[in-house]
Amino acid sequence: MTRLFNDPADFADELVEGFIAANSRWVLSVPGGVIRAAVSPEPTVVVITGGGSGHYPAFGGLVGEGLAHGAALGNLFASPSAQQVYSVAKAAHQGRGVLLTFGNYAGDVLHFGQAQQWLRAEGIECETVTVTDDISSASLDEIEKRRGIAGDLAVFKAASAAADSGLSLAEVVAVAKKANDRTRSFGVAFGGCTLPGATEPLFTVPEGRMALGLGIHGEPGIGETDIPTADGLAQIFVDALLAEKPAGFGTRVAVILNGLGSVKYEELFVVYRRVAQLLEAEGLEIVEPEVGELVTSFDMAGVSLTLIWLDEQLEDLWKAPADAPAYRKGNLAEVERRTAADVAELVEEDLPAASSESRIAAFRVHAALQAVKNLLDERAEELGHIDAVAGDGDHGIGMQRGSTAGARAANDLLERGAGAGTLIARSGDAWANKAGGTSGALWGAMLRALGERIGDTDAPTALSVSEGVAAAKSAVMSFGKAELGDKTMVDALVPFSDVLASETASGAVLSVAWSRASEAASAAAVATADLLPRMGRARPHAEKSLGTPDAGATSLAYITDVIGTVLAVQNHKETTV
Repeated sequence: MTRLFNDPADFADELVEGFIAANSRWVLSVPGGVIRAAVSPEPTVVVITGGGSGHYPAFGGLVGEGLAHGAALGNLFASPSAQQVYSVAKAAHQGRGVLLTFGNYAGDVLHFGQAQQWLRAEGIECETVTVTDDISSASLDEIEKRRGIAGDLAVFKAASAAADSGLSLAEVVAVAKKANDRTRSFGVAFGGCTLPGATEPLFTVPEGRMALGLGIHGEPGIGETDIPTADGLAQIFVDALLAEKPAGFGTRVAVILNGLGSVKYEELFVVYRRVAQLLEAEGLEIVEPEVGELVTSFDMAGVSLTLIWLDEQLEDLWKAPADAPAYRKGNLAEVERRTAADVAELVEEDLPAASSESRIAAFRVHAALQAVKNLLDERAEELGHIDAVAGDGDHGIGMQRGSTAGARAANDLLERGAGAGTLIARSGDAWANKAGGTSGALWGAMLRALGERIGDTDAPTALSVSEGVAAAKSAVMSFGKAELGDKTMVDALVPFSDVLASETASGAVLSVAWSRASEAASAAAVATADLLPRMGRARPHAEKSLGTPDAGATSLAYITDVIGTVLAVQNHKETTV
């Protein structure tokens, strides 16, 4: 379990602060994460990675010469926000384009995708390659849905070494895709990790048993077996990965035997001894193997094996020197290094002008966001339990972090005189920035769409709010690609928006229209218990969620209900003055 922490809510921020203080030779702090301290002799493509904290040395520990140029560092097991990714990429950019590469998790895909849109809108060339090495997370027929685990290192290293060699963005992208296509991983676990402040691990495995294919966030595996001997585990690994050998590739392979947190190096070496024997018996030549902790999960008791099928180019890139806080290989010439003083701080954006009516309305929005924050403080544990049925259980804490950040931002914006639209939109940015994950991305997109429709010129009306909610619905469905029946927040959001639009079109005042729409959202959220998930982390274990409502739909229904209460109180005060 995690024993050393202060306030659990501050753990991720404090670990990043300590990591940067301990590794200033290699990394510099920028808003959202870290970038290389080393200055490139000539401008190159930059490779930006990132993900949730709790997987060290991924992702900050893999920033340095020969490896990533920057990493966006999210909260515990939660993707970094689009703003974080954008900020890190902007700080690292050298004028030749940006490659974003990361594990193929829904929240990361959403946030990195949005950051890519922002970078391109500024004229910065930006491409994305997701890592999909985990063979247990989807079949070969749906290989694009596989998640990234320890194979991250193979793709990051190939792409970064290619970038440092001077290749163009298109060429670096091609290298990253080839490395990903030739990389396969399989993991097992004997027990789950315990997050700071938690009293129980994220998952448990029965004594004497081993979970097969379990994900690095605690996503359910594909089965269980008795714990084998070290040689028996090596056989399981090699058999699984050789059954997925990509067609047409040669006999030279790079190997990563990765410890996930609490399996000791000595144990790993015993397992690797047999892995090497089995691979060599199959006629394979092993090139510079890596045995150690490279992509972890706090104190998770688990191990994974990764094979990378090399060609001449990938072998040269795999063997290329690297110098990062947690990964060093070969020798590199000493280069100039930047200091913190050399990195310009991002300047706070000015507030748009706002009418007095809009500024008054901002007080009401602030009250609603504070009520949402209080609600989610109370409901975080419940939402986490719902999410844990077939997911990783982080929805409640993510929503709590996001709403707290949104309410804090709203308070600051209110004091600075922001209008209602700006307050909503920027509070949404703060929500997404702190929450991370899929829910953070979607709530950030919703609030930004709503805020942009509300604007800062006029006081919000029932019609403008309804139109803003419709815009939020469209943003979520476009951004997240979910549809009705997928067992997501969309199943509650669509009826909420539709009823709100119908009621306001009929002339209902906002508080009444909102209340009726919230009732529809609540009923729809309850009904998701009868659905099977078709998207997200719960999809591979859909049957486990049958009978349990969707956490995202449930939290949306709770939020619309508490905002309805705030609107009703405000309406009562206005009509009795």
